[in-house]
Amino acid sequence: MNRTSLIDEITQFGLTRQEAQIYLCLIQNAELTGYEVAKSTGISRSNTYSALAGLVEKGAAYLLEGVSSKYCAVSTDEFCDNKIRLLEKVKQRLGEEITVFPEPVEGYITVTGAKHIRNKIHHMIENAEQRIYISATKNRVDEFTSELEKAFSKQIKVVIITDEIPEFAKAQHYITERKADQFHLICDSKYVLTGEIKDRETDTCLFSGQSNFVNVLKEALRNEIKLIDLKKEE
Repeated sequence: MNRTSLIDEITQFGLTRQEAQIYLCLIQNAELTGYEVAKSTGISRSNTYSALAGLVEKGAAYLLEGVSSKYCAVSTDEFCDNKIRLLEKVKQRLGEEITVFPEPVEGYITVTGAKHIRNKIHHMIENAEQRIYISATKNRVDEFTSELEKAFSKQIKVVIITDEIPEFAKAQHYITERKADQFHLICDSKYVLTGEIKDRETDTCLFSGQSNFVNVLKEALRNEIKLIDLKKEE
C-alpha cells in the first residue's frame, strides 16, 4: 500500500490528513520535537503544532515533557483498538436510545460507490436470518468469505452461483460463466442488492425490499440453477 493510500486509511479513524501524515512520521521515529516533525514532513510549523495537539487529544500520540517537548506515537494496535472500543460503546448506546428504525421495504435505493456497496453487502449478509443467494465471480464472492462462514455456522442456507469454486466451498455452489462486474445478492427472500461493482466511486447498485422485484430476481437465479443442473446431466 502506498503512502497516500495509507494516509487515507488512517483518516478512517477520525484523523485529518495532516494528522495522519504526522502520525506516520511519529510511528517511524522514536521521539520528535514539533520542529523535527515539521522539517521531516514539510508541513508548516504552525500547522504541525496544531496537528500534534490534535493527535494528543485524539489518543494517537503522547506528549513527552522535558527540556524540549517531544512527541511519540501511540502504537497502531492500541490506537485502533481504543477507537473501535469507543465506537462499540456508541453503537450500544444508540441501539438503546433508537429502538425503531424500519428498513425501507417498498421502493428502491441507489447505493453509489464501491466502498458503500461493499458495506451494504457486509451488512445484509451479517443480518440474514434464513438464506443467502449470491451471484458473482469467484474473486468478488471471496471478499465476503468471513461473513458467509459465520452465516453458515448459524445454519443459514448459503447458495453461490459463480465461475469457479469459491474459498467458502461448504456453501451450495453452482459453477457457470459470470460477467466480471455483475453482482446479485438476495437475503431471506426479503431484500435484494443488484448491479455492477468495478471498484470505482461511480459504481451503483440497486437495493430494494419490493416483493415483486425480489421475486423476479429470485426466479431468475432459480432458472439459472436449473439450467446448470441440466447441463451437468447431459
